[in-house]
Amino acid sequence: MKPTIPDLSRRSFLAAAGAFGAAAAAPGPALSMDGGVLTLRSYSDLQILDPAFRLSLPEDDIIRSIFAPLVIPEAGDVWAWKPVAVENIEQLDDMTVAFKLRDGIGFTDGFGPMTAEDVKFSIERIADPAMESPYAGDWGALREVEVKDRLSGLIHLKNKFVPLWNTTLPTPASCILSKRAVTELGGKITTKPVAQSGQYLLADWRPKQRTILRRNPDWAHEPGGFDEIHIIPIEDPATAERGFEAGDLDYTWTSVSSLPRLRKNPPAGSKVLERPSLAYVWLGMNQENEALADLRVRRAIQHSIDRRTVVDAAYFGAAGVGNGIIAPGLPGARSSVTYDYDPARARSLLAEAGVSNLSVTLDILNQSERLTAAQVIQANLAEVGISCEIKQNDSGTFWTLGSKDGDYFMDLQLLLQRFSMQPDPSWATVWFTPEQVGVWNWERFDNAEYKALHDRGLVESDFEARDAIYTRMQELMDESGSYVFLTHEVVGAIHRDTVEPGLKPNGESLFSEFRPA
Repeated sequence: MKPTIPDLSRRSFLAAAGAFGAAAAAPGPALSMDGGVLTLRSYSDLQILDPAFRLSLPEDDIIRSIFAPLVIPEAGDVWAWKPVAVENIEQLDDMTVAFKLRDGIGFTDGFGPMTAEDVKFSIERIADPAMESPYAGDWGALREVEVKDRLSGLIHLKNKFVPLWNTTLPTPASCILSKRAVTELGGKITTKPVAQSGQYLLADWRPKQRTILRRNPDWAHEPGGFDEIHIIPIEDPATAERGFEAGDLDYTWTSVSSLPRLRKNPPAGSKVLERPSLAYVWLGMNQENEALADLRVRRAIQHSIDRRTVVDAAYFGAAGVGNGIIAPGLPGARSSVTYDYDPARARSLLAEAGVSNLSVTLDILNQSERLTAAQVIQANLAEVGISCEIKQNDSGTFWTLGSKDGDYFMDLQLLLQRFSMQPDPSWATVWFTPEQVGVWNWERFDNAEYKALHDRGLVESDFEARDAIYTRMQELMDESGSYVFLTHEVVGAIHRDTVEPGLKPNGESLFSEFRPA
């Protein structure tokens, strides 16, 4: 049987522009009008190409293009999946999945054919606690992968795992690496992959300029739609929109705030898309920072923020206010939060805590929407007597700010953050478990009840029961004082009418599914 992912109701301008200009000016094949090359924008440059340690959504796209996954999400309006490395894959019972690889998938660099032993290695590697992969939870229910023969095997689970077909198998967590290659590399892949196996190969990477993927000549199955994919890292969406209008891009995500303008007056030869988003944006507070250790101070900040004004200003009215980390249509989606905008209450809490003349820093990614949102938050905090310094960061810096391995994680105070999502509530809640403190849980929220509920949600299949579980988890996040939930955004994109983009239902890209129109 082939389970489907449930249908849903519906991460300085001159610096960015300079990097983009250098990339666009680099010699290369023509754009997609000749059917050979697709040029698109990514919001960040790649930093690591290891499926077990990936940092951002753009890396996901590259990883599953160059390392064949068992399955990928299917492009379209309904959440489902399609096979890539497997000839067939089937859930035999709640705790057993059988698979058979396609014959003839080979690894580059002389590492031979892909086998079931490589599947076993790749999956068990992510699950291994010793690896300390931030994605270990994707395979948290794994008992073992049993190799039956050269191409076939069984994935055995320890217990029922409801998100398996939603947030594990269709993600880079099912990408297959060469056991021999990774072992010889010392156990980890960086930005120079070996033993690639996908529909595309990484042909060139010029940091902060461009990444080039080229069709794998040895891939014998469904090919990618273009001979080459050129990926240009442009952090600011407004810069990317100007690049598109200048003819230098075939596809780009847009800023949400630009959607009304682009819908009204799209550039010639283009199409504008708008999709519902699963992502979530919030203001977080590091509860272990000395200035924020008092719950009353964090609750005061919650009551200080006019969420509607923040979202309207940042997105020009194109996005709604969100009430948690779980988007509408999923179990646990909420219609409200348990705090409200109440400056008088905020001042009272600060007085009760004996705090006056508080100064805090707010770290953001260097994007225009984030800056606008941060400026409104800054003004909100000033109204209750809190001084806020906004600190803008490029993507390479921002995505490491809260890491326990860095030297800033305890100095981090407020952060404006956005996480991408998969279509299951557990993929929202997993990043705030105790195991993620200092990994992706930058607020350092550590709650035993939350953890127990998260574990229950992984085995509970009844919608109403899951809804209650995930609703309570978000209430606990509210009660911690460490979160102000802002929006789920919408996803906007613009593309040439010569291109048929391959997109998930939430508008996220699938490089291998782009086709000439």
